Amino acid sequence: QVQLVESGGGLVQPGGTLRLSCAASGFTFSRYVMRWYRQAPGKEREFVAAIAKSGASTTYADSVKGRFTISRDNANNMVYLQMNSLKPEDTAVYYCNGYFDLRNYWGQGTQVTVSS
Repeated sequence: QVQLVESGGGLVQPGGTLRLSCAASGFTFSRYVMRWYRQAPGKEREFVAAIAKSGASTTYADSVKGRFTISRDNANNMVYLQMNSLKPEDTAVYYCNGYFDLRNYWGQGTQVTVSS
């Protein structure tokens, strides 16, 4: 079955960096756009970044543009989110997402906390 497993979250000081990973299995990974979303306490889940099937094209939310970089490794069914210059407002649970077979698939999420 489809599985998306995120890792790499943690506690980091403002201005710090983290790299999130998402291991995908159970589907033909290279055929689909992959995305990262996040959800802060008391807020709705929001889009963070997307990457095309080949990795040639990326899209970012305005709030993370210039600080975050999404990438993928189709040989190993992995998608990454490099997060630089982290801010307290980046604190959230981060989710890996794929949409296919007419539905969304989500991982369990990984907590990112930015605090001094």
